[in-house]
Amino acid sequence: MLIPFLIPFIIGIFLAINMGGSGIGPSFSAAYGANVIRRTAIPGLFGIMVFLGAILGGEATAKTIGNNLLSADAMTYTVVSIILLSVAISLFIANLLGVPQSTSQSTVMAVTAPALYLEQCNSHTLFVEIIPTWFITPVAAFLIALFVGKYIYKPIRKTGITISKQMNDSYILKGLLLAMALYVAFSIGANNVANAVGPISSMAINELNVGPTHYIHIIILSTLIIAPSFAIGSSLLGKKVLQNTGKEIVLFGKIEAVIIAFISASLLLGVSLFKGIPTSLVQLNVGAILGIGVAKLGFKNIFSKTEVNKFFVVWIVAPIIAFSLSLLLTYIADGMGILNYH
Repeated sequence: MLIPFLIPFIIGIFLAINMGGSGIGPSFSAAYGANVIRRTAIPGLFGIMVFLGAILGGEATAKTIGNNLLSADAMTYTVVSIILLSVAISLFIANLLGVPQSTSQSTVMAVTAPALYLEQCNSHTLFVEIIPTWFITPVAAFLIALFVGKYIYKPIRKTGITISKQMNDSYILKGLLLAMALYVAFSIGANNVANAVGPISSMAINELNVGPTHYIHIIILSTLIIAPSFAIGSSLLGKKVLQNTGKEIVLFGKIEAVIIAFISASLLLGVSLFKGIPTSLVQLNVGAILGIGVAKLGFKNIFSKTEVNKFFVVWIVAPIIAFSLSLLLTYIADGMGILNYH
């Protein structure tokens, strides 16, 4: 019994490592791209803030992933292993390509596959709450950043204040930029850690036969196992992602980086705390970067960039891979009689 129970945790750690590799881009790409922080200093700070975000603000999203899409009773160790493995493989492919991928979208699609197979999918949660948020929030990040960049920041920039050496060398500005990076990492903890913790927590309650009153305790214990792996992943897999998002999309200054970080983190944290909806910080961050970029260089110059086009392709493909693999493995497990669902 112990080995099947531990398998989802092992896969969850592997998934968290991949999430760390993907999540480091949207959290620290702005600070890294503006040359405020060394790459070697990023993983430790990233890991600490992810952990704090998960402990303090991750409960609502964990419950959505663990209970609201698929019945918690169906979260056996086999089903949870299939879900987490499917997400991990899709994210691992994205990380190899150096493209920051939405962990939340891949996880939701991986949970949806067995939910459909077992005829237990909560269509209201999926189609009314989660999927509309996926479309609305990145567009909101883009539009807010475009508005701020074009009508607030750009006129100020024309005065020369924002590009002055005194302003850009200011310790206050550098400190603010670093604070925003930490804020984004905190938001990742509040949302993305739940992608592994949610299913694992529901599984643990089922397999250990403990009551739902202990759910919060199980979430905390699962978080203590999963969250530290984000720092490991950011160190092992984050270099290429940082390079793509921080250096290759558009060159931006320190003040612009603060705007990007604040917009993306605030939107995600709000969705996490008030709605508990798993949402893509990766896409929020890139949406804000594109908004600032368009304000500076125009639509054509930004959207014709190769890296931007590759982002859009992988964003579509990775969740499809996660869904397809999860559905296939669920079918195979059922055929082998190891689905363990009654």
